[in-house]
Amino acid sequence: MTTPAIEMSGVCKRYPFFSLDDVSFRLETGQIMGFVGPNGAGKSTTIRILMALVEQEAGQVSVLGHRMPNDQASAKLGIGFVSDDMSLYPNASLEWHMDFVRSIFAGWDAAYAGILLKRFNLHREQRIGSLSHGERTKALLLLVLARRPRLLIMDEPTAGLDPVARHEVLAELMDVLQDDERSILFSSHNTLDVEQISDQITFIDRGRVVESNDKETFLERWRRLKLELPNGMALPEIPGVVEKEISGRVATVTTNDYQPATETLCRQAGANVHDVQRMTLEEIFVANVMNSRKERAE
Repeated sequence: MTTPAIEMSGVCKRYPFFSLDDVSFRLETGQIMGFVGPNGAGKSTTIRILMALVEQEAGQVSVLGHRMPNDQASAKLGIGFVSDDMSLYPNASLEWHMDFVRSIFAGWDAAYAGILLKRFNLHREQRIGSLSHGERTKALLLLVLARRPRLLIMDEPTAGLDPVARHEVLAELMDVLQDDERSILFSSHNTLDVEQISDQITFIDRGRVVESNDKETFLERWRRLKLELPNGMALPEIPGVVEKEISGRVATVTTNDYQPATETLCRQAGANVHDVQRMTLEEIFVANVMNSRKERAE
C-alpha cells in the first residue's frame, strides 16, 4: 500500500480564543486535496502543524512518511510551500532568488525553471519589488516547483489574483500532477478554484473537520429537491436531509444522501417532484458547514 503524502489523526492545538479539535484526514500520493474553510476556520494552523512551524498538543502527523515534528528535516526536503503572505527580497532579482534556492536544494531543475519563466512571462533580471502581486505569486511558485518537490502545500495561493493569473497558476498545478508521485494540498476559501482542480475535498470550520471525501462523491451525493405537497400532507421522510424550507405547499429540501430512489420515495408518498438540482461545491460547502454548526449547537 502506498504511503500517503499526508496523514493527520486526532490532531489538537489550543489557543486562548481558538482550538483545533480532533483534525483527521489523509491525502493520497498523486492527488490534489482542496482544503476548504472560511477565514479563521483553522486552515493556516493546520498547515503550520504540517510544516512543523508549531507543534500539535495531541494526535499524530505524518508527512511523506515522516513523523512531524520529530522528522521535519527529512520531510521538508520533499515539501514545497507557497503562502499568500510569504516574502522575497524586494531589492534582489528573480535570478538571485533562483540561484539561492538552487544552492540549497540538489533537486533544482534548471530546464524546468526556464520553462516556467516563459509560461509565467517572468524575466530573470526583474527585481522582486517591481513585480505585481500576481507576478510575485508566480515567482514564488516557480522557485518552489523548480525544486521538483514530492508534496506541494499551498496556503491561499490565488488570493487577490486576477482571473488570468489564477488560470495560469491553476493550470501549472494541474500539470505538476502529470507525475503521479507528486501531491498537492491546496488551502483556500475559493470553492471555484478548488472544484476546478481537486480530487479530494476536506471541509473545515471552527477548528473541526466537517467532512473529508473525494470530490465526485460530494457532487453526486448532494441534491436540492423542489416538491409540491398536496393539502394536509407532511414532508416525506427523505434520507440525509440537512436543510428544508416549506412555503405553503412548496417544499425545498437539501439532502446529502441522494439516490435515484429518493425521487421514487417522494412520489410514492404523494409529493410531486418539480425539480432535482445538482449543487455546486460552494453550495455544498455552505450547507455542510451550516448543518455542522446547527448540530454542535443542539
